[in-house]
Amino acid sequence: MSFSDTRLRVFYAVAKQLSFTRAAEELYLTQPAVTFQIRQLEEHFNTRLFDRHHNRISLTEAGKTVYGYSERILELYRETEKAISEMTGVTQGIVKLGASTTIGEYMLPAMLSGYHEKFPNVKVRLSVDNTRLVVRKLEDATIDIGMVEGPVKNKNIIVALCTEDELGVIVAPGHPFAEMNEIPIQKLKEHHFISREEGSGTRDVIADQLSRGGLNYDQLNTILELGTTESVKGAVEGGVGFSIVSSVSMRKELKLGSLVIKRIKGLSMKRKINFVHQKQKFRTKAVEEFLNYAKGCCEELKSDF
Repeated sequence: MSFSDTRLRVFYAVAKQLSFTRAAEELYLTQPAVTFQIRQLEEHFNTRLFDRHHNRISLTEAGKTVYGYSERILELYRETEKAISEMTGVTQGIVKLGASTTIGEYMLPAMLSGYHEKFPNVKVRLSVDNTRLVVRKLEDATIDIGMVEGPVKNKNIIVALCTEDELGVIVAPGHPFAEMNEIPIQKLKEHHFISREEGSGTRDVIADQLSRGGLNYDQLNTILELGTTESVKGAVEGGVGFSIVSSVSMRKELKLGSLVIKRIKGLSMKRKINFVHQKQKFRTKAVEEFLNYAKGCCEELKSDF
């Protein structure tokens, strides 16, 4: 009697994450379903594969052995799928994509629509997080490829440029900054500032660029820290203060005239939009085709003001 492919995939996810909860999220299963599959696999081998310690789990010696073999088996599955798809000319499978907030909400929708038209047999699972979480998921192999803003420091991850994005100061039309052509950098300290949360790629880039202009991020009069660009824009539109966001996220507001975007005098607030993926990880044909297609779309993602 052999154990099923499903059980092997569930075991591998739990062993890799050392968490039933995170494995369930990765596999789009309920936690009880994951627990059931692990229990069935342990019954099959007639041994425990995990040690449970309160809220933590760890692999037993038997579990470590199964993990090593399961990694090799699943890699062979992926290579088989790729070989057959190349023989038949049909690209199919799943692309697990991670993107930082601005990219996922404002840049990717049109790209994913075009990719689906070209490769209708491929499913794309997109998770949108801040840059740090996207990189962590890539390190954990929870996703196949990521798109993030700014630098990534990890020797095991390849960073490839997609395009550049320009950031600008946004205010409501009645704000004092709205009448200026460009804003002197020291003037930013005089008004309420709405910030993105720690871990945001946008925030890291802003801090770096302001520092180059002689202004420390901590010198800003920050009164709110918010988790999404939409919430930041809503607060600015409500007259709470100013913020600094990607110009690509401002298309609707600029068209409606509900917000104004300005440059900071003498400062280039441009950042790189990068693809990130692991160096030595095998990629399916679906992932390779997505990467090639996305690279071709990069220039269209650019937005200036």
